[in-house]
Amino acid sequence: MREHSELGVCVLLLALGVLVLTDALTMSPDITQRGPVGPRTVPVVVGAGLLLVAVLLAVDVLRGGRGEAEGGEDVDLAEPADRRTVLLLAAVFLAGAVLIDPLGFPVAGALLFWGSAYALGSRHHDRDPLIAAGLSLVTYIVFDRLLGVPLPGGPLMGVV
Repeated sequence: MREHSELGVCVLLLALGVLVLTDALTMSPDITQRGPVGPRTVPVVVGAGLLLVAVLLAVDVLRGGRGEAEGGEDVDLAEPADRRTVLLLAAVFLAGAVLIDPLGFPVAGALLFWGSAYALGSRHHDRDPLIAAGLSLVTYIVFDRLLGVPLPGGPLMGVV
């Protein structure tokens, strides 16, 4: 079975495609929908695409197709993974998910952006928090105000 290990990816893609299609087809249609394109269209296309890719990949693997090992241009594949960076990024993302409701998106997003920059190696302690705060605030305004995607404002709800 080791020579057909790519079939695991096929099974994962197949399961994901079925999940997306099931969720899309059980979605209640919006009464305010106008025209043929509604909220189901993109998930149905993505789900069908996942199923198609899963089947095509399975056929290729069963016919003897093999994925090439990553050569990596700037990556030394003999070096172990940097676990510290991965753990710091995981902690930053988890903290962002936990803090978004009580602090709101502008503050939690700023912490997320600054923490990600720090975890990835930036050591500009005076500049990074300012850039993170600005990026978070602009993201909040674009999504919440311009696009109409409601994001929690937290304590800054009345200020922004």
